[in-house]
Amino acid sequence: MNERAIRIPAIGLDLKVFIEPSATEGRATLIETHDAPGFGPPMHRHGNETEVFHVLQGRYLFEVDGERRIVSAGETLTALAGTKHRFVNIDDETSPMLVLISPGFDAASFFGQLRDVMTDGVPDPATLARFGAKWDIEFLGPPLKAHAA
Repeated sequence: MNERAIRIPAIGLDLKVFIEPSATEGRATLIETHDAPGFGPPMHRHGNETEVFHVLQGRYLFEVDGERRIVSAGETLTALAGTKHRFVNIDDETSPMLVLISPGFDAASFFGQLRDVMTDGVPDPATLARFGAKWDIEFLGPPLKAHAA
């Protein structure tokens, strides 16, 4: 297991890459995220990757293609490639999730570069769009707010 830690304070995210795509012949990547309360990604869509989210502790509000669902510790949710999705940690504490990404995705490079893009907080939409285009990820709107639960 190759464990690489990445911290992005501007978006309340700490993550570890547990399994890189090279270990699965490009079939999958496994990461663990730790999201601070009230934080989560903006609405986005992956052109190629399906993400399977397994909540280890706490509660998250997910929105996938317009449908919202609270996912609690021990529960799993899938966002298929091409679906619009976002989530927010609605718990009072930082909460961890395992995220299986298939096919494999260079999460270490993606999140390392995202950390650089987010250095001064959320970048303007054009900068985020250019960054996403390099990864075939389309950013479509703001993050969910915790009070939306």
